[in-house]
Amino acid sequence: MRSAPDDRTARAVIRDEALRLFAEHGPDAVTVRQIAAAAEVSPGLVIHHFGSKDGLREAVDAHVLAMFGAMLEELTTPGLYDPGAAGSLAEAVVRYLPPGSPVPGYLRRLLLAGGDSGRELFRRLYQGSRTALDAMSEAGLAAPGADPAVRAAILMSNDLAVLLLREQLAEVLGEDPLSAAGMARWGREMLTIYAEGLMAVPPGTEGPPDSEGGR
Repeated sequence: MRSAPDDRTARAVIRDEALRLFAEHGPDAVTVRQIAAAAEVSPGLVIHHFGSKDGLREAVDAHVLAMFGAMLEELTTPGLYDPGAAGSLAEAVVRYLPPGSPVPGYLRRLLLAGGDSGRELFRRLYQGSRTALDAMSEAGLAAPGADPAVRAAILMSNDLAVLLLREQLAEVLGEDPLSAAGMARWGREMLTIYAEGLMAVPPGTEGPPDSEGGR
């Protein structure tokens, strides 16, 4: 039995457990029976709600697309979006999702596997990056560059790197980059690079010695 009350519908519970299992093992490696066991329902009820495992996978894809659509809306919609406090997609993930959420892992599989859902998600993420860069440029907070399309793609790629390489980054940095503390570290350094360039001297440190060995 579940340890706490759960007001989700049976359909939502099945979808969420499928999302978790798909993120951990990949959709092809997960069976309807395993999803039913995780959701504490019968395999027949899974088929009743979704028709097949493919139908369930489509429902999971749609759920993830809708979730990221809401995040992008907050980051880019006039009235909701504040260019002066512009956040990244990775920061939105930290705000929206609870610790340990399987969504970033599923996002990685969705993007790398290709398919219609992965391509649609990538298109939405890129358009969100273009919109955010345009808004920041209009507010005088960023330069569009000689090729705004490429600049928006670079900014989006940096965001996606945190999501797609989360486990590897956590191993080398000693901290989950999608935790509050990890995102604060990542965000501070990226803002310094964006604002001052890669050769900038970090605040509070001394510059390199001069040509005669002095400071």
